[in-house]
Amino acid sequence: MGGTSSISKCFVALSNNRDAYAAIADSTRREILDLLREEGPPLAGDIAARFKDASRPGISRHLRVLKECGVVSSRKEGKKQHYSLCPKPLLVLRKGWLARFSEGQTKSLARLRKRVESSPPKPRSS
Repeated sequence: MGGTSSISKCFVALSNNRDAYAAIADSTRREILDLLREEGPPLAGDIAARFKDASRPGISRHLRVLKECGVVSSRKEGKKQHYSLCPKPLLVLRKGWLARFSEGQTKSLARLRKRVESSPPKPRSS
């Protein structure tokens, strides 16, 4: 089959950003991403066990959404699924729309610094 990889598909999806932003907008999915970042490639059952308020099928749906977006990959070992974080698509998000916020923050801080440094010092009262 001459199809494209899930990462390539995600980069195409990220050109619109909507799917990826929607995927990481969910707090449970962000917790799953944090878990994968901190603990490496756990089994699907281990991931589901960490979420006491969610069902296994619910966690499986979250993993599927993250996988379809390309921010998570899976590797089958017998009947077990190991999940891993794919950081490159997340970097695309960070360098895209989210970067505008850090640029604006940097510019605001530079303006504030310039104003503070150009203001005459206030006399100290004793």
